[in-house]
Amino acid sequence: MVIKQLQHWFVARANAARWKPIADWAESLGGQLRVVNEGQGFILDMPPGRAGGAVRIEWGPSQRAYIPGHELRIRYEARLHGDLQMMVIEQQLMEQLEGAVFEAYTDTLRTRVDTDTPEEMRWLVMFPKLTQISSKIVRAQFGVLGIARELLHVWIEGRFSEALARVSQDLVTPGRPFVLMSMRGNLYLRMAMEEPRLNDVQSLFKLCEIAVEAAERVSQALGDSSPWPSVPSSTTMHGTLPEPDSSQ
Repeated sequence: MVIKQLQHWFVARANAARWKPIADWAESLGGQLRVVNEGQGFILDMPPGRAGGAVRIEWGPSQRAYIPGHELRIRYEARLHGDLQMMVIEQQLMEQLEGAVFEAYTDTLRTRVDTDTPEEMRWLVMFPKLTQISSKIVRAQFGVLGIARELLHVWIEGRFSEALARVSQDLVTPGRPFVLMSMRGNLYLRMAMEEPRLNDVQSLFKLCEIAVEAAERVSQALGDSSPWPSVPSSTTMHGTLPEPDSSQ
């Protein structure tokens, strides 16, 4: 027991040193890095974002079957309209998950996708896709879908589209799992990442800020009433980003 504890301590110390550039960056913004999962991951609690809500960045073992190894996750409490359900997903991952959902629907023993199927899979068969995207790079690299094409168009065009095109050059490359979703008033990002690097974390953090800014325009347009359908679900990305005490 003592030897195992010492091993975990040494691993945590070594990883904390390796992640120091990320910790220093977070501290410069008023955030804090905590090593979790016996030294195998970290949590960055950042200062309030654009809407005054909490922002959390996590890195550790993947919590999705379609992402092998480790992943980076961001939860941005944006206080958007509660019915605003939109998603940007890497093209090859979208095709892979569409195949999996199709098999689930056509299985003779199953009449619907299980309720424990992640939103990003169920939304693929529930929501329309946006095909008219100005940027050829974004159109080729990502799938964009949500509650209504009109809202998606407002969200994706402009700075958000430009930011997606930039990260697709060397970060969100073809075949690298990436999902960014707006739901329950918040924004969630999930991407495969075997080793966290400061530049990558900064780029994804900035992408989320731009995505939230764009989503705020859509949210304001919706106002207090929502004519758009909301998809009920029991499994949320919020649930996969728990407080450390309950999961670590």
